[in-house]
Amino acid sequence: MRISEIKNVCAFGRLVISLSGLGPDGIASESNLICFYDFSLAEKFEFAFFLQHRNPIGVQNRLRSRLPSYGEKWQSDGQRGEYSDTQVRIIAGTHAQQCYACRVNRRPTPLPFALLLILCSFFGAAPPASATTWNVHAQPTRLVNGAPALFQVKPPTKLASLSGIWLGHQLTFSYDDSTRTWFALAGVTFETTPGKYPLELTAERATNKATLTFTRTFSVARAQYPQVKVELTVEKKFTEPSPEQQEQIAEGVKIKQDYLGRVTPTREWDGSFTAPADAAISDVYGSQRIFNGEAQRPHWGLDFRVPTGTPVAAMNGGTVLLARFLYFEGNCVVIDHGQGLLTLYFHLSEFKVKEGDQVKRGQIVGLSGGTGRATGPHLHVAVRWQGSYLDPASLLRLRLP
Repeated sequence: MRISEIKNVCAFGRLVISLSGLGPDGIASESNLICFYDFSLAEKFEFAFFLQHRNPIGVQNRLRSRLPSYGEKWQSDGQRGEYSDTQVRIIAGTHAQQCYACRVNRRPTPLPFALLLILCSFFGAAPPASATTWNVHAQPTRLVNGAPALFQVKPPTKLASLSGIWLGHQLTFSYDDSTRTWFALAGVTFETTPGKYPLELTAERATNKATLTFTRTFSVARAQYPQVKVELTVEKKFTEPSPEQQEQIAEGVKIKQDYLGRVTPTREWDGSFTAPADAAISDVYGSQRIFNGEAQRPHWGLDFRVPTGTPVAAMNGGTVLLARFLYFEGNCVVIDHGQGLLTLYFHLSEFKVKEGDQVKRGQIVGLSGGTGRATGPHLHVAVRWQGSYLDPASLLRLRLP
């Protein structure tokens, strides 16, 4: 029976493989390469299956020891390339519809040496030099609406550049030489409905400038944001503005339209984002706001409970895009971290930077306060990616290169 596909949990007869490295919606089709790094220790080998590998002795030793080995150079048909000793090619086998959960509670049985010989008898053929494997992962592994995501790509060959399209947004990938991985920070808008969405990759090969394409599908789930209604009382000018105040509001809207939708080509952030203040959180992303009895849009940021005059630090490196007063936001600083990623700091009492300044992570950009539409002193922080507000708390949890 031919194997049509392998998902993150799959059984071949009584052989159960957990492909955790492929992610929750990862699929490896027949003839694709899978990696022994992805195999779980909960495997049970009772029926033979057919694999193709260039090094049968290496596979035999690995199946016995359950330990991965480092990749090494290989040569085939006069062409050289990178091929990992931990990768094998699926040829055919029996596919039993059996769930992984019903097997993990059973103690794994060791693979008999006789079966090793049966398996390794099929492993002699090396893959062609044209064989390709793309390893594409997302952090976090469970993507939800309203949250940022880090895409990491290990292509099958050296690339000169890599770009992608995700939810209609253009991504420009950067290369991390220490891990030989391409990466891009993206997001899932709050309005995105649960479902499967493609990440479409386009690359330029470093050697001959040939174009390569690859598509990986990711599942998006619905986030469980707190359903908290916050009733607040503010000055009437924020709920019933006069004609003059409406002009100020309109001016602020135009400024935000002109500035907050900008996408600069160069990435300026480096490493993980850090909190702008060491303080307790007083309100979270996604909560419902009610001012003077009137429902407003959801709260698109994170509020820190700080007194007036508390230093506010840049969450990462970038360029100060805005440092001015706006009607609702009060004194606000907006930092452009490149490629459409912005962090915003509202209700400040004092500026410590000006527009156009280059800032580093941890640099003081202002002092907290209660300017604009605020019921009292606090720091409101927002994260915006290519026109959409994302959960700042989720960004702070990401481990970024």
